[in-house]
Amino acid sequence: MTVPSSHGLLVDDDPLYLRTLQRSLARREIETATAHDIAGALEQATRAPPAFALIDLKLGGESGLALIQPLRALRADMRILLVTGYASIATAVEAIKLGADDYLPKPATVPMILRALGEADEGEEHEEVEPPDAMTPISRLQWEHIQQALHETGGNVSAAARLLGMHRRSLQRKLLKRPSPERDPNR
Repeated sequence: MTVPSSHGLLVDDDPLYLRTLQRSLARREIETATAHDIAGALEQATRAPPAFALIDLKLGGESGLALIQPLRALRADMRILLVTGYASIATAVEAIKLGADDYLPKPATVPMILRALGEADEGEEHEEVEPPDAMTPISRLQWEHIQQALHETGGNVSAAARLLGMHRRSLQRKLLKRPSPERDPNR
């Protein structure tokens, strides 16, 4: 396997996804720094400009698109990958226009990331690789749709339920099934 010439930067507001991805890349001897928001990402990148950056489109109330040009200014040869669970053609076009090198669906797997970075993974032919046209599970899409509605309503469950066209109690039951990052005891 060819390893990127330097380290990478992972930017996502989901701490569990960040830790998992960072450990997976470390097993392949790829060193990464992490950040949860734009300010933290710029601080990390300024300190040590990475060879590549993997940026989530939605960073809490911020857009990962805002990181593309400042990161490109720090290091012109940096590979910039945007990942999102809210994929759209318009966002993909905007990301590429701003200077992103690739646009991946979330959750991006290590083989997907390595392919986007142009890295050859020797074990890839033996590894179970998700087909490129695999669909995101409906439960994940539903959860992300709920989170988007909550974000748009400032966390107001009643307003989010109206926006989603469901009863408030139904939405509360769905929210109890999967803890939000604010209720994550490991955070």
